[in-house]
Amino acid sequence: MSELFDAVDALVASRATLPPPAERKRLRAAHGLTIDEVATALKVRRATVSGWEAGKTEPRPPERDAYARLLDKLAELYPVTLAPAAETAPAPDAPVPATFTAVTAPAQQLSTEPAPAAEEVSMPVRPQVPVSDLTDAPAAGHTPASTTRPSTSRRPGARKTAAPAGTPAGGTDPRFENGPLAVVDVEDGKVLAYCVGGLVLDVPAKSLPSLVEWTLAEAKLGQPKLSGPGRPADPLLILTQAALERYGLPTGLSADEKDAGRIPQGHKVIKQLVRADWKLTKRGFGPWARIYRPAKGSDRQCVQLCIPSWNALDARFWGHAAQLPPTELARVLGTYAMRVMTPRGSTAVTGLELMTALHPPTHAVRDEETGALRQAETKTPGSLGSDPVDCAPCEAPDGHPVLTALDLPRFHVRGPAEKLFEEAYDWARPMTDAECTLRYLVGLDVNMAFAAGANGLTVGLGEPTHVKAPAFDPKLPGSWLVDLSHVDLSRVKVGKEWVELDGSLLPSPFTPKGDHPEGPAWYATPTVAYAQELGYDVKPTEAWVRYDNGRYLDGWYQRLRDAYLATMADLGVDADLSPEGFLTAMDGYKDHDPELGIVITAIKATVKGGLGKLRERPRGEGWRPGERWRALERPTWRPDIRAAVISRTRINLHRKIVKHAAFTSQYPIAVLSDCVVYAADGPSPMDFLPYRDGKPLPGGFKLGINPGLVKHEGTQTVLWGEGVREQFDAPQLNFARFIKDGTVTDADNGE
Repeated sequence: MSELFDAVDALVASRATLPPPAERKRLRAAHGLTIDEVATALKVRRATVSGWEAGKTEPRPPERDAYARLLDKLAELYPVTLAPAAETAPAPDAPVPATFTAVTAPAQQLSTEPAPAAEEVSMPVRPQVPVSDLTDAPAAGHTPASTTRPSTSRRPGARKTAAPAGTPAGGTDPRFENGPLAVVDVEDGKVLAYCVGGLVLDVPAKSLPSLVEWTLAEAKLGQPKLSGPGRPADPLLILTQAALERYGLPTGLSADEKDAGRIPQGHKVIKQLVRADWKLTKRGFGPWARIYRPAKGSDRQCVQLCIPSWNALDARFWGHAAQLPPTELARVLGTYAMRVMTPRGSTAVTGLELMTALHPPTHAVRDEETGALRQAETKTPGSLGSDPVDCAPCEAPDGHPVLTALDLPRFHVRGPAEKLFEEAYDWARPMTDAECTLRYLVGLDVNMAFAAGANGLTVGLGEPTHVKAPAFDPKLPGSWLVDLSHVDLSRVKVGKEWVELDGSLLPSPFTPKGDHPEGPAWYATPTVAYAQELGYDVKPTEAWVRYDNGRYLDGWYQRLRDAYLATMADLGVDADLSPEGFLTAMDGYKDHDPELGIVITAIKATVKGGLGKLRERPRGEGWRPGERWRALERPTWRPDIRAAVISRTRINLHRKIVKHAAFTSQYPIAVLSDCVVYAADGPSPMDFLPYRDGKPLPGGFKLGINPGLVKHEGTQTVLWGEGVREQFDAPQLNFARFIKDGTVTDADNGE
């Protein structure tokens, strides 16, 4: 009979009811689970779970029963909150959906190959000042926010305010039904708040403190938390110049205020905030001001301001966004917020904040005696915790206080045997006679190189441990002192076979400049593991390793990847294009929708800047070598994680170069970060990439939009290249630096 019962149970399980695909993803994200964790628990591939959440496939027994049980349990913990329209917010302990419903591309099986190294891009650190109690009396007699959806904007000549293509939909959480942010402007004497999707709110606030009060009480702005233990994003207000004038703020900063990064503490608006019991963070009232009151339990009161005319939207990363009309600016920043996160400052700051939002350092637990929620005494699993940890001496940048204990001579310059040098490629060589007979120089660029480099990478989560004469473990993150000078690039393993190459035409994978190492040096784990992969033994003499480790950046990569692919799909470039179709679609793709082109630039800057912030250096503050600086007090100040990402991305690019050389006998002429240049007979990548029947060389360069794949960076003639080198008398001038448009200046040559 038991066999019959088992058969009946299996039959019932085969028809287990499952929620819609979007709800499956919401429930997983609400509990802070990654796709990999679900796949491991159910003993299926990651792509299988991704397909279930995208609605491409449905689970089959026996996995279907287990998956249904998981979703049922999560649905009990995180039910969909249904509230009347007049209700302003759910109870403080009400479950919060983890994500907005946004316009995203279907989930796809993506390349897991990383790509080259990260630039350091970071927000200048403001001089530290005491926290001020800032307030201003709220305006009396607030009326409920009225909403309008006019057929045309109130700004003459602007677009209609109906949601343009590519604008994310509003959130499903009733607390944040008007989206994550609003652009506040003044038109015809009325203050209006332009939200995502074309929604326009009438703002009754007469002063800045009352504007903050209105935002928290009536505007219904914000964004649900990105992970289970996290917290919702604070509402963001972007103030136009007209709004600044209305609320008594300067439309621009003076030279002194720009240097300080904020307006003076004695400004009348700050006094208004103080009187109304509002506070500012230590950075004061600057381009990205945060106005708050201390939280009471789970009741958080905080509003962030973005002031474009104070250079909050740096043109290097946001293009011409600061000059956009309110509706278009709300669309740009709203798309970025819904797909990445609500901006918390510069793109670099936001990149770092995204890591923390996906892996909050602490979480709440319920006290067994009182039943009340309290903060856990241990860090959240998989996070970096709340307390900063010192790096290993070899990982420390010059001037770090950890170097003081080494008692180094004054003005001592540390070499590779004392300091970890894991940086992006900057390598070039003279062209051979055969290459000079070819007509073109063609550049390839790796898509989302630094994000792809973080994907699947195991990094340290805790303190380093010093080990003498260790046995190398490629799965253990850390820094290793080892001599790799015996690795001969003329004879290496490619897969399981040894191949002969012209090593003189290849950059070394072990140094940023591509020079052959001359002795022992410090390397991150991926670099040493690559030496083993090439077929050579490695014997470290010492190491700093991290036994507490994990794939901390996986969720960060996935969030940014999905944002990038969804936005590129809106621009007409998707993952299903043929190589030829991809090259055609990429030709002027930003011109199809310049506003979404801004979003793409910002997403890329978020990747680079976030990784750069992991090793932020002192920014003024009266700092002297040997003293601690402000960034060191963050648990996310982790130069070892930055080094590991750069190491892995540089190695993966070198692996592609070696694979390409072994198959085609073609060698790169220049490599700069994520761009590599080859000489070819034709101007297109298809003229030298070894595609057969539309299929690329396995493990080599593949054209496509997914992170880790490559696109066409630009083409110039060989005659142009030789002329430039003669002009600057630089036989090894790096063509990759300006292959895109061919413009070369003295600054490009370092002169």
